Amino acid sequence: MYETSYSRAKDAADAAKQMKAADDGAYLSGGMTLLPTMKQRLAAPSDLIDLTHIKDMDAINVTRKDVTIGAAATHGSVATHAKLMKVCPSLCALASHIGDPHVRNRGTIGGSIANNDPAADYPSAMLALDATIVTNKRKVKADRFFTGMFETSLKEGEFVKAVTFTAPKRGAYAKFPNPASRYAMAGVYVADHGKGAVRVGVTGASQGGVYRAKDMEKALANDFSADAIADCKVDTDDMLEDIHATAPYRANLVKVMAKKAVNKAAE
Repeated sequence: MYETSYSRAKDAADAAKQMKAADDGAYLSGGMTLLPTMKQRLAAPSDLIDLTHIKDMDAINVTRKDVTIGAAATHGSVATHAKLMKVCPSLCALASHIGDPHVRNRGTIGGSIANNDPAADYPSAMLALDATIVTNKRKVKADRFFTGMFETSLKEGEFVKAVTFTAPKRGAYAKFPNPASRYAMAGVYVADHGKGAVRVGVTGASQGGVYRAKDMEKALANDFSADAIADCKVDTDDMLEDIHATAPYRANLVKVMAKKAVNKAAE
C-alpha cells in the first residue's frame, strides 16, 4: 500500500471541502473494495476521507412504507432492522447473504452502490425498488444513477448520502452466488408495486452491468407468476463470459433466478 492521509469528515460540507483540497482524494465508506485495491497498489489516493462518522449517515428510517437508508448503514444493519423487515423483507434477505459476517458488519449500502460492481447485489434492488439515490448535491433516480460497469452518474466531489424508496407490495431477490466470493453470477430482484407496476433488476450477468429486464416486467404485470416469464428471452450476446460461466449459461441463470424470485415473492 502506498502512503496516504486519513481523516474523518464531520459533516457533508466538511467532506466536500476536504475532497476539494486533496490532490487525489477518495471517499471511504465500508472500504470493502477500495482498501483491497490499495493494498494491491492498484489505487493510490493521496487522501482517504471517511464518511462513516457523519451524524445519521448510518440511520435507517421507516415511516409506513416510505424507507430512507443512510449510505453508511452496514449490510448487517439492513439485514436485521426490525421495521424494515416488516415492510421490505426482500431487501433484508438480500443484505443477509452478502459476503460473510465480516463483510456484512463493515460493508455499507452506499459504498456498494457508488462502486457499482457488476456482480453486486444492491444495484439490482435499487432498480427494482425504483429507489432515489440522495447525494450531497442532488437526488437521482436509480434508472439514471447506474450508467455502466463500475460506472455511475456521480460527479467529481459527489458522494452518496442515502437511498429512499417506497416499499413494494411484494418482492424477492434470488441469486446464484460464486462459491468463493459469494458475488452474484446472476441475481434477480423482482418487485411488485401494485396496479400492474412490476420492476425487475438483474445483476451479475450483463457486460453492461446492472439492468432492468423490461420484457419480464411486461409479462409479470399481466400475470405475476413464474410461468409468465417462461417465454422471455435473455440475449446471450450481452452476457458476461469468464472462467465461471459461459454466456449461454449466465443467460439461463437469469431466467432461473427470475422464476425463483417470482415464486418467493408470490408465497
